[in-house]
Amino acid sequence: MSRRVVVTGIGLVTPLGLGKDSFTERLMGGESAISRIESFDTSSLSSHLGAEVVDFDPKNYIDSKAIRKMDRISRMAAAAAAMAVNDSGLKIDDSNRDRVGIILGVSMGSTDVSLKIIDTIFNEGPTMINPILVPNTVMNAPAGHASIVLGLRGINSTVNHKEASAETATAYSAGEIANGRADAIMAGGADIISPFPYEVLTRFRALSPMGGGSEGARPFDKGRNGFVYGEGAGIILLESLDTAQERGAEIIAEVLGWGMSAAPSPLSDWPEDTKGPVLAMRRAVESANLKPTDIDYISASANGGKRLDRIEAESIREVFGGTGGEAKSPLVSSIKGAVGESLSSGGIRSAAAAISLKDGMIPPTLNLDDPIAPLSFVVGEKRVENISTAMVNGFSSGGTFVSLIFGKFDGSP
Repeated sequence: MSRRVVVTGIGLVTPLGLGKDSFTERLMGGESAISRIESFDTSSLSSHLGAEVVDFDPKNYIDSKAIRKMDRISRMAAAAAAMAVNDSGLKIDDSNRDRVGIILGVSMGSTDVSLKIIDTIFNEGPTMINPILVPNTVMNAPAGHASIVLGLRGINSTVNHKEASAETATAYSAGEIANGRADAIMAGGADIISPFPYEVLTRFRALSPMGGGSEGARPFDKGRNGFVYGEGAGIILLESLDTAQERGAEIIAEVLGWGMSAAPSPLSDWPEDTKGPVLAMRRAVESANLKPTDIDYISASANGGKRLDRIEAESIREVFGGTGGEAKSPLVSSIKGAVGESLSSGGIRSAAAAISLKDGMIPPTLNLDDPIAPLSFVVGEKRVENISTAMVNGFSSGGTFVSLIFGKFDGSP
């Protein structure tokens, strides 16, 4: 990369809290935001749990006039973007707005608005549709709204790679900055829970309890039986190192590299073998000019799904070694037992990884009682550890794999 890329701001609208401080305290404290869905009726379904964002008032972050034009996902994304800018101390004005942009990962989009429009068409007729709703149905609405609110004129793009959407957006953003096409980009993802995708995922037997048993999120556990749906927005402000240092910004972490791959698999499932995930992780390590033994911590994509968790555990063992039944792996945890699987959760998890590097704390994997592999899982409570590197995995059903590597910034040239 021609320019180094760093993280200078974090914005979070999550089930575990709003903003960096609240989220960090609850995540590292081992809390879970998973509870029974309150926003709609699940009584006719086999699944009832979710990780919903509560007590979120967009007026605390966005002008009221702008809010009226936004749907729920756009409000979350715009608020998270505003938080990230505020956290970074970056002042956006005519001197730099052409070089500041946003790239978001969005998996499902504004399914609540789409459902409302369809309901209006069938029950009241197409002439009764509120025209202000229609622009919010496109996938790039959250990024577009955030860009308008913040007055950006730089790159504005949206990535739709299902569970790997936010990780792909982050790699895309880092590449734009590294190659000199932007000085700062807000990167991450946003998605919401709404009745339509919730019911679809239940019918597809993707949500817990897909195969019976008690409902819950159990990443990497032998008793896992599907994931619990989550929602939220997580955005990190990426900036070129020279630009950040010129304005005296506090640097939270550095983007060291990334790797991407694909593998043939069912559209709604993961492949049987590990070739795709292994390739993504190895490419990430290589792009960061590191060795597998240099990786201290992995924020896993595992969400409690039967096949995803298995192939990720097997892939980690393959990349990072292990003989005689004992894997010589980095520390591993998945925060999806706390915040659920929001599909575009990679923005939240990248923020958490950057916080881990800055603060020397690794969040625990909740509900992991009987591990599926002999990896160095962080369970029970946070692990206080002065780590230097963290890998964030985003593995998508349909066969898209992305691994990001963040590093602790020590001020070295």
